[in-house]
Amino acid sequence: MEVPAHPPKLSAPIDLERVRQLFSRPDRVQAADFLRREVSSRMFDRLELIKITPSRVLDAGCGTGADLPLLQKLYPAAQILGLDGAEAMLRAAQGPSARQSSLNQLLSKLLPAKSGVDLLCADFAELPLGPNTLDLVWSNLALHWHPQPDRVFAEWRRVLRVNSLLMFSCFGPDTLRELRAAFAEADLAQHVLPFVDMHDFGDQLVEAGFSTPVLDMETITVTYETPKALLADVRALGGNPLATLRRSMMGKAAWQRMLDALERGRRSDGKLGLSFEVIYGHAFRPAPKVTSKGEAIIRFDPPRKPQS
Repeated sequence: MEVPAHPPKLSAPIDLERVRQLFSRPDRVQAADFLRREVSSRMFDRLELIKITPSRVLDAGCGTGADLPLLQKLYPAAQILGLDGAEAMLRAAQGPSARQSSLNQLLSKLLPAKSGVDLLCADFAELPLGPNTLDLVWSNLALHWHPQPDRVFAEWRRVLRVNSLLMFSCFGPDTLRELRAAFAEADLAQHVLPFVDMHDFGDQLVEAGFSTPVLDMETITVTYETPKALLADVRALGGNPLATLRRSMMGKAAWQRMLDALERGRRSDGKLGLSFEVIYGHAFRPAPKVTSKGEAIIRFDPPRKPQS
């Protein structure tokens, strides 16, 4: 087996099959949709500042499709593609204004939907789309569920046309820090994803061939009355898809230590706080500098003649 010169970076030992299982019940994840909607709203505020007129848009990690009508409203002339790795989420997104295309059907022929929306089931890093076919890739709180974001960025660049836009959001390493600290009081197992740092995402975008990536972050704090409510939202956000997840149940004593640690972290207002570091990023696919054979591309723009 040939070893690649630049092997993909593993952000975390995420089991993609487990991710699909965790998102196989849309009713289970619906409880945390308030956070996805809030982050989506802040992403749209950023998107509206960028003047583009896309003809084809991909929502990567569309879930139950909440962002699809918003993208269609913003770009009414564009064809909108909603893609997710969990078929159950796509079935929930399916309605009178969208239809689901199986991967095999898409590989043979992608039929334009009358509504301008198509739903596709595929891996972020293996898109069933040809090169240079999209004008905008949009992804809201989905990238952190993939074990190899550098491969995802390379794939997103492949399908984007020159000068087209990538815009995404995802969780950063300070997300769930209160819960991570509480579990550390219980045992040494990893109960929370080790989310990728914003600066590492910036490096990966440049390595994938995007130009001038812009990244920023903010912390959103959600408060709860009880540990039970807090943990329910964590499960609704996706839970723990790590391949290293311990299969046996945590003992009662260890579980109580974790709950006690959460209780000690109550705020001055008596509520439990849970932090979410949200990373926002956007970048453009630049014009190529070399040909497929490695030859340099030199662009020459002749001077304009002065008007008489």
